[in-house]
Amino acid sequence: MPLSDAMTSYFAKCEEKLGMVPNVLRAYAFNNNKLEAFAAFYNDLMLAESGLSKLDRELIAVAVSAVNRCYYCLTAHGAAVRVLSGKPELGEQMVMNYLVADLEPKQRAMIDFAVLMSEDPARIEEADRQALRDVGFSDRDIWDIAAVASFYNMTNRMASATDMRPNHEYHGMAR
Repeated sequence: MPLSDAMTSYFAKCEEKLGMVPNVLRAYAFNNNKLEAFAAFYNDLMLAESGLSKLDRELIAVAVSAVNRCYYCLTAHGAAVRVLSGKPELGEQMVMNYLVADLEPKQRAMIDFAVLMSEDPARIEEADRQALRDVGFSDRDIWDIAAVASFYNMTNRMASATDMRPNHEYHGMAR
């Protein structure tokens, strides 16, 4: 199926900015409607205005992907953490065990919540949301943390189910 003009432009923008088209986009390209929906949702969650930084959102992506052992997302988003933080070791720590990562208390609380959402969402209580408020997150920020964690729980499952493989370029980024 040929890409729409919008998605052709999006792929060209990826080539320009990243030097590649991420394989996740190529995987969705079998159906232009699904690709456009995926790209729009990703861009809204990961790039739109939020109380969460781009690094915060990538940290969530890696933490959730570590719970789910998603090879694609650990590789791609681990690279993003390395690039955005300027600390190659942070990307590796997040991939292996976020508990050893040198995170600020606010980031640690955010990641603890995202991991709880991924491992046992039925256990989430008001005290868990309050713990986020106590370190400075607003209710809107909590929504964004939950939305990003939820998105990666879904995409991890799709990547694993379809044997999606990360682009080779991710492995060497910011090392």
